[in-house]
Amino acid sequence: MIFVPLPFVVALLLLILLVRMLRTEEWNAPGRRLFLALIAAYALQSVLIGFRWGYDTLAIMPFQAVLAALVAPLSFASFADLTLETPRPLKRQWPHLLPAIGVALAFAFWRDIVGLSLILIFLGYGLSLLWISRSGADGLVASRLDGAFLSHRSLMVTAVALIASALSDVFISLDFDNTGGAHAGRIVALGNVIVLLILGSAAAAAGTSQPEQPVTEAPPPPSLPTEEDGAVAAHLDSLMETRQVYRDPELNLNRIARKLGLPARSVSTAVNRIHGMSVSQYVNEFRIRSACDQLLRTELPVTSVMFEAGFISKSNFNREFLRVTGASPTEYRRREQAGTAASPSRAPAFVSP
Repeated sequence: MIFVPLPFVVALLLLILLVRMLRTEEWNAPGRRLFLALIAAYALQSVLIGFRWGYDTLAIMPFQAVLAALVAPLSFASFADLTLETPRPLKRQWPHLLPAIGVALAFAFWRDIVGLSLILIFLGYGLSLLWISRSGADGLVASRLDGAFLSHRSLMVTAVALIASALSDVFISLDFDNTGGAHAGRIVALGNVIVLLILGSAAAAAGTSQPEQPVTEAPPPPSLPTEEDGAVAAHLDSLMETRQVYRDPELNLNRIARKLGLPARSVSTAVNRIHGMSVSQYVNEFRIRSACDQLLRTELPVTSVMFEAGFISKSNFNREFLRVTGASPTEYRRREQAGTAASPSRAPAFVSP
């Protein structure tokens, strides 16, 4: 029987995922190209790992180490761009090549420090991702609001996975010191599972996959609102009511801030303090109110109502509809049309009348 290492199977699955993503138009956007490169890098890394541990091909070790030193910076750069109002041009990402260059030089002149260098690279970038995640979903100003919570969760998973990869390298080094590498293969196989988690989160952040379980995020405890917060919130309410910008499925915090002529941070802070929720939840409540109105006034299918209201993800639409109204869209329409809305299980709590 032909031996096919597990990493080759992982690489094949990643390539299939990559092809599917390339077939969607939204992947032409500059902010998504780094995620494409990230997935391609993991697919190639899985192939190299398969040759190294499946067929004991030691000659590819330098390439494997250099590619590993590229993966962590690429993961960081992909998510860091979501926190910027304007993504960095690729030519300005060159500092993230330095770790790979350093590992390549270490392989040529001082191999003993390669393992430690990779551990520090993964640990450093993992902790950096945790640091930029501290602002929550609203910190990802370039992320589509329909998937902001998912993007933030993906960021957290990626950070933890990078740190776990650093720890796995420590265990591999200890295993070689104590047993000559008797368990290294098993540790690497487990590492491939971590890789899949990272890639799944990266794909989710780009809006191509949705979580199977509800994702909730409690807004940070709001401090006392200021007069400026009230003015910003009133301006935002007016924008939502008169121009109905919530219907834009690609709406994000950055776009809202530009329409108001304000910094994204000011908008996020005002919504947190005045309404006690994140910007994503705020916008989704306007979308749910619109969906409720259409469910009652029209006979449109639920999916059409979802798109008309500004949602793209069915799972996110159902989750937010349940959060606001206490029922699924189908149940809400049937209940209201049957005249039983006088005592609903949970009344809609919209942010404005």
